[in-house]
Amino acid sequence: MTVLIAGGGIAGLALGLTLHQIGVPFHIFERASEMKPLGVGINVQPNAVRELYEMGLEDALSKVGVKTREYGMFTKHGLEIWTEPRGIWAGYHWPQYSVHRGELTMLLYHTLLDRAGADCITLGAKALGFDNGDDGVRLHLLRGGEHMNVIGDVLIAADGIHSAIRTQMAPDEGPPIWNGAVLWRGTSLGKPFRTGASMALIGHATQRIVSYPITAPDPDTGEAVMNWIAELWFDPSKGWEKNDWNREASLSDFLPQFYSWVYDWYDFPALMEKAEKVFEYPMVDRDPLPRWTRGRTTLMGDAAHATYPVGSNGASTAIIDARKIGRAFLEYGVNSAALEAYEAEMRPAMQKLIETNRGSGPDAVLQMMEDKCRGMFENLEDVVSREELAHHAETYKAVAGFSIEALNNAPSIVPKSVHITHV
Repeated sequence: MTVLIAGGGIAGLALGLTLHQIGVPFHIFERASEMKPLGVGINVQPNAVRELYEMGLEDALSKVGVKTREYGMFTKHGLEIWTEPRGIWAGYHWPQYSVHRGELTMLLYHTLLDRAGADCITLGAKALGFDNGDDGVRLHLLRGGEHMNVIGDVLIAADGIHSAIRTQMAPDEGPPIWNGAVLWRGTSLGKPFRTGASMALIGHATQRIVSYPITAPDPDTGEAVMNWIAELWFDPSKGWEKNDWNREASLSDFLPQFYSWVYDWYDFPALMEKAEKVFEYPMVDRDPLPRWTRGRTTLMGDAAHATYPVGSNGASTAIIDARKIGRAFLEYGVNSAALEAYEAEMRPAMQKLIETNRGSGPDAVLQMMEDKCRGMFENLEDVVSREELAHHAETYKAVAGFSIEALNNAPSIVPKSVHITHV
């Protein structure tokens, strides 16, 4: 009874920790030859933080991330449209965390090695494809230039937006879909704004900035590591013509268009100019698939439901996937029935989230304000009511699975101290 996991990112590592918790043998195959803290800042929503806490990571999370206090949207002129408390300040039993993706990944990785042993993961092994059989599944890998096959009871594809397993399931799908937006992402040392743990979205659909701290301030300088994203929109009909999906870029590629974005509460151009490196990404997602599961093989995380990063859901939904798979194994055993049950619960919800993020995500109010008043107003209520803004915010939380009341009252996905009892 072995679960094969293709991919050792946040999704695969969270699944490994979950399977170790419930006593299911597993092995992870990760294409990178060395685990490194790559990436920039992400947010982990309270529904996923709850699961990390239940994996025993509460103290460790507080050392690598920041408990987000406030979420706010502002016009391109820096005027406040909507702010709300987040995490425990909003009434959740668990915080929201802003954290460096690489730091979270390494936390999960080292925790997994400590608990399950170094031989639970094979590095430098790239997933190529799979074959289902009556008595197991065969995962095809490339490692050190050599092709190899491993056999397990089920295979979980956690190999990201460019998943080879998904490509085999949907060979005519093509590359991820670019919506015309390009993101430049970086981190810089700077003093946090507003509450000191605030997340801000500024601008509108074709030009915006997102920023928040991902470390606590230095007690001597008051500076924290600030994560920031600058976004511009281009004509998507021309396609994404660059070879790299995450290439190092220059400030001159985008910063001149943000020089005027200096407000009495923050100077964003000055923050960006302090970055040592900047990386460029196209904003992409994938159309929802009609099926994730083929026999003894299923998809999770970005391999299953890559969506636009407009609601801070990528890492959170991957962690939820891991816990739902674990619960399905407890209920059905390690078999295709468990995979079908997991898909039946998660795929419809993720399809709705993908579709919502394409036009009705939490940031949709930014463009609404741009359309109504070009981002300038003296009295917000003359443009839009607080009730309308609150309704939009609560509707999105429900779609994304972190409505306050529902989450606080929900039972644990994976019951504590429960191990699998049947195969």
